[in-house]
Amino acid sequence: MAVFLFKGRNADGRLVNGQVEAANTDAAASQLLGRGITPVSMDEQIIQLSLRERFERSTNLGKVETVELIMFCRQMYTISKSGIPLVKGLRGLSMSLRNYMFQRALEDIVARLETGVELSTAMRFHPKIFNNLFVSMVSVGENSGRLDLIFKQLSEYMERDLNTNKSIKTALRYPMFVLIAISIAMTIINVKVIPAFAGMFANFGAQLPLPTRILIGISDFFVDFWLYMLVAVVGAVAWFFHYIKTPEGSRWWGQKKLGLIVVGDIIERASLARYARSFSLMLSAGLPISNALELCARAIDNNYLGDKIRGIRAGIERGEGLYQTHLVSGMFTPLILQMISVGEESGQVDSLLTEVAEFYEREVEYDTKLLGDRIEPLMIIIMAGFVTVLALGIFLPMWDMYAIQKH
Repeated sequence: MAVFLFKGRNADGRLVNGQVEAANTDAAASQLLGRGITPVSMDEQIIQLSLRERFERSTNLGKVETVELIMFCRQMYTISKSGIPLVKGLRGLSMSLRNYMFQRALEDIVARLETGVELSTAMRFHPKIFNNLFVSMVSVGENSGRLDLIFKQLSEYMERDLNTNKSIKTALRYPMFVLIAISIAMTIINVKVIPAFAGMFANFGAQLPLPTRILIGISDFFVDFWLYMLVAVVGAVAWFFHYIKTPEGSRWWGQKKLGLIVVGDIIERASLARYARSFSLMLSAGLPISNALELCARAIDNNYLGDKIRGIRAGIERGEGLYQTHLVSGMFTPLILQMISVGEESGQVDSLLTEVAEFYEREVEYDTKLLGDRIEPLMIIIMAGFVTVLALGIFLPMWDMYAIQKH
């Protein structure tokens, strides 16, 4: 595929210019004629691609980031609200994109729209970019005639979700760096420092204290079996990531990460905020409760909580109320359950769920700001223990030898 810069005249006779991607000049001219533009001149544009862009285009491994989807939703909101035809608007968007995978997906969607396929149906052919929640919301927008509002709601939903995830990652960055630094320091000490002291102590032939013998034993194990340890660690990490991708493993990890020290509670509330936000969004758009709950179970990105949401859905299908099913799930605090009950009684479940989502998001934002203060004492204890053991192991025999020489 090549990019051609063109000049032409539209149906009104006005001069227009732009660019079009096609296999050759004839294909580009056919595209322009199909849009009602008579080409006047056409020049092939030479694009300099980076090695990464060439690799992504050849393997189709490019990834569409959440930020790009948010921008796409905002642009689609403007296009839908201003009354620009979808085909024309999407074609214009595809030309302005730098992400090759996203560009090709939009071009395919435009081609399908031109054959009479609905936008939501065309998006289903690209599940790596548009998930079930996204496609279902677009379908609701098409059926209700409020596609502009749906794109606006989707952009706001994804932006809040992105900000929450960024807050958690930022808060976890410091302890991760500290743990990595400790691991590197322990490796260097065991491989380089302790063997040097062990050789010095061996020359004296004295009985070494227990902490020193433990340190030397660990150091000898590191030096003799470091290759086997490296293979074991790499194998364990690879197995772990493979296991959590299986249905059973993802449910196990989904439950375990909610119980992690310090951060587990924050992860749980962030997941519940996503559930409440997506459930509210779909109810306000007019999706049936049963379908909305199934989509929420997929969108929450935690199979353990997803199973609980499916349990709520099963209770709703049996005729139970929202309050009762959410109470049985054990996912929510009494305050949140009371808000759901009030929303169910007043017929304003969507607006009350929005309040629930905002409540959780405020808590997550507050706790992530304090996360560093909470983790810092734990890091200090770990560092203090590490330094104490090391100091005792090295200095105790020195003190013993000094005492022997003194007497």
